[in-house]
Amino acid sequence: MKRKINVEVNGEAHEREVEPRTLLVHFLREELGLTGTNVGCETSLCGACTVWLDGLAVKSCTQLAVQADGLSVTTIEGLSGNGRMHPLQEAFWEEHGLQCGYCTPGMVMAGAKLLEADPDPEEADIRAALKGNLCRCTGYHNIVRAVRRAAEGGS
Repeated sequence: MKRKINVEVNGEAHEREVEPRTLLVHFLREELGLTGTNVGCETSLCGACTVWLDGLAVKSCTQLAVQADGLSVTTIEGLSGNGRMHPLQEAFWEEHGLQCGYCTPGMVMAGAKLLEADPDPEEADIRAALKGNLCRCTGYHNIVRAVRRAAEGGS
């Protein structure tokens, strides 16, 4: 039996009927077509599905869509604005903080949440904030440099 939910995603209101077991990541990707949020491990270990739920960074593969009822979700697509990338997205590009790009949306969402809370984090703080996000390609050095670059004001 489907349940009606009302959720704001990237500033836009959506009313949908969903199966109670539908994961938030699948709702975002399949129902709303927001494919920037990636499905990785589906166990909350990799962080590729990180979004903000009412301002908190969460792994959307372990959240049900019905849990987002009445709440606000921000995805990687909602991070940029006015046709411009978020400063952290630009820093990932400039510092080569991605290779295959699969982990990048989750890394950017986690990193941007850190910068929101601490605009001038130390390297140890950056690494701690990203510890719930796995990358199999980059070795993390450029990702950490990208967060640091965004904290310093970009280019």
